[in-house]
Amino acid sequence: MQRILKSITQLAVCLLLTLGFAARAEEKKIDLTGTWKSSYTNQDGQVRESTIKLKAEGDSLTGTVSGRNNDATIEQGTIKGDEISFQVTREFGGNKVVIKYSGKVSGDTIKGKSESQRDGQPVTRDWVAKKEPAAK
Repeated sequence: MQRILKSITQLAVCLLLTLGFAARAEEKKIDLTGTWKSSYTNQDGQVRESTIKLKAEGDSLTGTVSGRNNDATIEQGTIKGDEISFQVTREFGGNKVVIKYSGKVSGDTIKGKSESQRDGQPVTRDWVAKKEPAAK
């Protein structure tokens, strides 16, 4: 009888631990879909702001990045756990510029780096985005 009670107790403990881990994994689920306000500081020390509209489907990320008079479509967007990456192609003065973004999501904030080329040299910047509350 004691052996049966011990086995039942061990099974119950394993079940509770499994349920606890499952609940914790569900809590960590990141909802990227929505509107994010982003900012970065340019080479002249000016803070630039943009709006990022994201749509997450599985491990794929799509949407747009809007700023200074134009929208750019997100390309090659991926999600891996709490890390995201994507790129946009913008046109400045008749030249196309690819900007690659990477970031880590924590709650309603994304912090990361962007990288592009300027005069053949890599330019890297820190960027931060905060999720806007959903419209009601």
